[in-house]
Amino acid sequence: MLTAGALKKVFPLCPDPDAWAKALAPALDKYEINTRDRICSFLAQTGHESGQFRNLVESLNYSAARLVKVWPKRFPTLTAAMPYAQNQEKLGNFVYANRLGNGDVSSGDGFRYRGRGLIQLTGKSNYAAAGKAIGVDLVSHPEYLQQPAYAALSAAWFWQSHGLNALADDKTDDDDLEDFREITRRINGGLVGVQERFALYKQIEGLI
Repeated sequence: MLTAGALKKVFPLCPDPDAWAKALAPALDKYEINTRDRICSFLAQTGHESGQFRNLVESLNYSAARLVKVWPKRFPTLTAAMPYAQNQEKLGNFVYANRLGNGDVSSGDGFRYRGRGLIQLTGKSNYAAAGKAIGVDLVSHPEYLQQPAYAALSAAWFWQSHGLNALADDKTDDDDLEDFREITRRINGGLVGVQERFALYKQIEGLI
């Protein structure tokens, strides 16, 4: 159902539609993302998360002012944020320390296991679980998630294992947006960009 031509229509900024179509086909098949509703929902969410399949690693390049807005509890003042501004490694090791299976700041796990792939998989424990599922050592080689094949497989695994196929299928009422909100929560942890994601979903429905 998903060809390079269709992918190019859906994501005109996608850098290599042929490579992505080849990577997505086996991943969608393996994790049963195999109906129109599931595929449209999956593409809308992963397309939004990855900037049309262009950004496969989390950028932690923030100004001090932005850090105060994004992590107000960790950076209550500009003074507190200044040492971490435009310092991606230091910031990642700090904000992701002792979370998601990561070690402390000195372990370097926070930056090493920052968001990667189409769904921005984050944290050592999530890398380990995804790697076990798709048959590759992502703990030793986190950079593999920046390759289309593994980015697609890990995203599709995450999708199925978090019950998102069922949510994409849910037609018990007319509130598609509420189902989509819950999909967004399970991926994003909140509702960041939910309106844009849903608009993309409706656009994709008309293109494939």
